[in-house]
Formats: sequence, structure tokens, C-alpha cells
Amino acid sequence: MSRSAKNIWILAIVVLLAVAPLIFINAEFGGADGAAEEMIQTIAPHYEPWASPLAEVPGETESMLFALQAAIGAGIIGYVIGLFKGKSEKSKQQ
Repeated sequence: MSRSAKNIWILAIVVLLAVAPLIFINAEFGGADGAAEEMIQTIAPHYEPWASPLAEVPGETESMLFALQAAIGAGIIGYVIGLFKGKSEKSKQQ
């Protein structure tokens, strides 16, 4: 199996792992935003939010998108660190 074919399979598996929970898992995940909203309603019941979300998504989708964003960011940071490390090693050899 060629290197590009392996990369395509790995990419397909990663995408499947990211999308499958969105499709097959029907669960409720709570977060800090929900807890903060409850606390604000307890402290100041007449409070009116000054902004509203552009789109309402289910909580599990929101959590999954947040995790995906963190994973992409970690991947980019890891790539940049590896790139600089490789350049440093190459310059040491020359």
C-alpha cells in the first residue's frame, strides 16, 4: 500500500471518528455555559441577555465541535513544532 493511500485511509478514519458520535449518540452533555446561565437566573431573574446565538445546535454537537477545534489546534501546533525541530536538526547536520 502506498504512502498516499495510507494517508487517505487515516484521514477517512479520523473523519469517521469525528462524525460518528454526532450521528449515533443521542446524549445530553452539560457545560460551564449552562451552569452559568442557571446561576445568573438564580441571582438576577430579570436579567435580559444583550446578545443571542447565531444558530442553536444540540449540546452534544456543540461539545463535539469544541473538541474538534481543540484537536485541530493541537495538530497545527504539533506540526509547527515538528517543522521547526526538523529545520533545526537539518541545519545542525550541515
